Amino acid sequence: MGSRFVVHRDEIAGSLVHGATERPVLTEAFGSAFLTETVRSIPAGTTAGPYQPAFDEALFVLTGTGALSMGDDEIEFGPESGIQVAPGETYRLRADGPVEIVSVLVRRAAGDDVAAGPRRVISRLDEQDIGHATAGREYRILAGPETGFRPGTHFVGYIPTGAAAPVHYHRYDEVIYVIEGDGVLHIDGEHNPLRAGSCILLPSRVLHQIENTGDIPIREVALFIPGGSPAAAFLPDGTSAYAGQPDDPDR
Repeated sequence: MGSRFVVHRDEIAGSLVHGATERPVLTEAFGSAFLTETVRSIPAGTTAGPYQPAFDEALFVLTGTGALSMGDDEIEFGPESGIQVAPGETYRLRADGPVEIVSVLVRRAAGDDVAAGPRRVISRLDEQDIGHATAGREYRILAGPETGFRPGTHFVGYIPTGAAAPVHYHRYDEVIYVIEGDGVLHIDGEHNPLRAGSCILLPSRVLHQIENTGDIPIREVALFIPGGSPAAAFLPDGTSAYAGQPDDPDR
């Protein structure tokens, strides 16, 4: 019996869609009702699309360079760029060399009460500020309500070697793609090995812990809804797992 929370990209067969090979790694059938994740591979020298998502979509470029075409605009991207697409927008992706992208569709609309800042279509990871969380973990936010992405927060997280956050839960639903590193996800009686290409579903309020068992930091790209701080985590008794964050008011 497979895990209820982890699947590896290589376990999922790919199919050709709009000129790219797509692997639907975290799906509604897997139990990911609000966030679905797909790994998209585009051959060198080709253009994939057109895409017109019915929901908000966040893309993360794992490898390769190219350009995003949307309306009359063409914006170049490189590896480790985040891209946000609004529902109904049509776009294409040009690949100069082989390009691999992680796509997450947010299958739930943000509430009208979510304040949003100016739209930022592409965010380059190395230009984003570093935030801090439990057990020496760090993160850089690519998109969120402050960048015009109203439904959630898209970020890259870093788990140092030998580190393990305390067992905790979040008040948001989250999907994760492991970019590099090795570890174990401890969750609901499961102990799931993690490596590059592992895809994780973390439902709201489920206790879990990610342990770095390798010799390099784990890097992961994730998206959670509703948006907020990646440092917002709670211990089993509802107290904050990170200094400076409030306790869970619902516990």
